[in-house]
Amino acid sequence: MASQWKTSPVRYAVVGLGYISQSAVLPAFAHAKRNSVLAALVSDDPKKLAKLGQRYQVSTRIDYSAYDELLDSGAIDAVYIALPNTLHRDYTERAAKRGIHVLCEKPLAATSDDCRAMIEACAAAKVKLMTAYRLHFEPANLAAIEAVRTKIGEPRFFTSTFGNPVKAPNIRLSAELGGGTLYDIGIYCINAARHLFEAEPYEVFAATVHGNDPRFDEVEESAACVLRFPGDRLASFTCSFGSDEEVVFQVVGTKGRVELDQAYEIAIEKTLTVAKGSKKRPRTFKKNDQFAAELLHFSDCVLTDRTPIAPGEEGLKDLLVIEALYESARTGHPVTLEESEAPPAFSRKQEIRRPPVRKTPMIHARPPSA
Repeated sequence: MASQWKTSPVRYAVVGLGYISQSAVLPAFAHAKRNSVLAALVSDDPKKLAKLGQRYQVSTRIDYSAYDELLDSGAIDAVYIALPNTLHRDYTERAAKRGIHVLCEKPLAATSDDCRAMIEACAAAKVKLMTAYRLHFEPANLAAIEAVRTKIGEPRFFTSTFGNPVKAPNIRLSAELGGGTLYDIGIYCINAARHLFEAEPYEVFAATVHGNDPRFDEVEESAACVLRFPGDRLASFTCSFGSDEEVVFQVVGTKGRVELDQAYEIAIEKTLTVAKGSKKRPRTFKKNDQFAAELLHFSDCVLTDRTPIAPGEEGLKDLLVIEALYESARTGHPVTLEESEAPPAFSRKQEIRRPPVRKTPMIHARPPSA
């Protein structure tokens, strides 16, 4: 059973030191000092452990074989799991068993069954489980939700494009490691549509293409998807690992439209435009440390025994949609989803603003497009 903390900070081990950890998670601790501290690093790469341990002044550095020993040591209170998708369940269950809280990168797992097992394990151990949805605290996305709710009449349809070119070799291109466009980038479009419409889809349809590029022998190059929502609302999106970069969504209502450029990006300024006819009102949002926001929120939940904004159930909902979309792509037919309660209404009060992180040299890691 997890201990109850009465004082800060929550001590984290970051498990997996790939690109996302090095570029965003590790430097975010500098902006989350109020309640979070980086206490341990876990990797099988000795150079990463040495260089990053020195950079962030972390003395506890272990390989994966010593993970259970670290969990039992009393040196940490929580883990940030940044491993390939197919490993999320195992590392979460082992942490929960020892009373360690879990903040896990999206997608929560590679299958809905794994998600359910993670949720059950954390509930049984009375530890917190949060899906790392950084945009749930991000000012531009929360402002877009508010604008859809108040500025454009009745929202009728959502469209989104997410192109993120991926070069081989990369875990995103490996079926064995849980790769694929919907798991990696399509999930952002799904999550955005659910919260912008403040509802859950009840039917989905999808088509995928692999093309002739050997990069896409195991996973699709692109996916085009349609989600049906209550009230005759439609959400459509296309995501691709083989196209030029493009990151945008738009919601069109009966009295106007909302568009967010660079909608899902980590470290780029974003432009939110609310329009009615030819009148447009753009607003620019500066870069923001989205990962520090996750840490601050999750640590507060641990310290005050609150449920995170994005608990394991939130990650499960997106996985159920992804699995239905892949089933539709395989069969060529629409797939019906079980009825589900609408997601909780988001508010601008969720915003957590922190300065952007500085770029740091990568150690045996590179971005998907490099």
